[in-house]
Amino acid sequence: MLILNATETQKALPMAEVISATKNAYAALSAGNAKIPLRLQLPVENQEGVMLFMPAYLWGEKGEALALKAVSVFPRNPQRGLPVIHAAVLVFEVETGKPQALLHGGRLTAIRTGAASGAATDILARPDSKTAAIFGAGVQGRTQLEAICTVRALETIWIYDLDPKRVEKFIAEMAGQGPIPRDLRAAQSSAQAVSQADIICSATTSPKPVFADADLKPGVHINGVGSYTPAMREIPPETAGRASMFVGSREGVLAEAGEILVAIERGLISPADLVELGEVVRGNAPGRTSPNQITFFKSVGVAVQDAAAARLALDNAQSQNLGQKINW
Repeated sequence: MLILNATETQKALPMAEVISATKNAYAALSAGNAKIPLRLQLPVENQEGVMLFMPAYLWGEKGEALALKAVSVFPRNPQRGLPVIHAAVLVFEVETGKPQALLHGGRLTAIRTGAASGAATDILARPDSKTAAIFGAGVQGRTQLEAICTVRALETIWIYDLDPKRVEKFIAEMAGQGPIPRDLRAAQSSAQAVSQADIICSATTSPKPVFADADLKPGVHINGVGSYTPAMREIPPETAGRASMFVGSREGVLAEAGEILVAIERGLISPADLVELGEVVRGNAPGRTSPNQITFFKSVGVAVQDAAAARLALDNAQSQNLGQKINW
């Protein structure tokens, strides 16, 4: 059994490789080459917590992957000096079911969530995109930034968060790192962030839209990856109504994406308007068809992303001699 901590998990998951693996995972999902049972919830009432279990098996031309992610959400943890969320990913050998590796789930989730936006941006954003906006200066915002800069040669990035100190720290840590440009700017308003943006990434849990639909420029591509319950609505429903809509999983979005559910309730879109990104990857559906077209990718996360990233991490860890091996 191989164990990878947070640092080792990150080393084993280069963003460009995770983006490629994510495209393949979406394609397998859309082709019916994946098994992802409904997420199992186990309430821990005495601690006001909940455990979540997400297994996935996928197969196809790019190989097979079998993994289980376990996530704990314990809101009391900050009082103990601990994060609210912990996670671990267990990787199994497909041929035998033998446990092979235990990975840091928090780091893997952040990277694979960024990679989802990277995949969508690579497929849907205008090739000449130069300016982007990031909403949310947390962990997810960081991997969103890395991912979009991996697939587009961006020059200027606007960062917006309700906490200016978080923005300052974000810029200090991220400017000039890897493919990220040095020109990271703190936006004073959401309008300033999006008015010139060719690409927008929103990674928040906001119950209301973080920008106004009227502030968008023609041809913008939007990634919405923060909201994951019907009560969370970080993207304006009006934007969903006039954009070309792409999703990681149609089933998942229809169950959990608040802004999409509102748009459907208002008659702005229908479920048939939601195109899975995997269908575009497979060549069965068009992506962007014109420079002025607004494209919107919505993801609430799907377990095939975890399985694909975990398989990649294990392969890279073995080739790079990362992690700690223990007898099992």
